[in-house]
Amino acid sequence: MPTTYKVLGQSAPNANTTSNVYTVPAATQAVISTIIVTNRNASTNSTYRLAVQPAGAALANQHFIAYDAPITALDSVALTLGLTLGNTDVVSANAGHANITFNIFGSEIT
Repeated sequence: MPTTYKVLGQSAPNANTTSNVYTVPAATQAVISTIIVTNRNASTNSTYRLAVQPAGAALANQHFIAYDAPITALDSVALTLGLTLGNTDVVSANAGHANITFNIFGSEIT
C-alpha cells in the first residue's frame, strides 16, 4: 500500500460559511498530521471551527474537533493531531471572518 505525503487541502472560506477543506478519495485512507489555522487580519481576533464528517455525513454536533476556538489577529495555530480517516471522510471548516485560512498536511494510503 503506497503512502503519499502531501498537502491534503487548503481553504480560505467565506465568513461563517462551513466549507469542505479535504475529502478522502474513494479506495484511500488518510492520516492528517497537522492542520494550520491562520488569521490574516491585522487587527481583528476571530474564531474557527473544524469538523470530521465520517463518510461525508451531514454535519452534526459530534463531528466537531474545534468549536469557536479563538485565534488572535496575525496569528497561526498548529494542531498536530494524527487524525486517521477512511475513504470519503470529510474535514470541514468554518471561520469567524473571511481572513482565516486552513491548511491540512498529511498522507494518503492507497
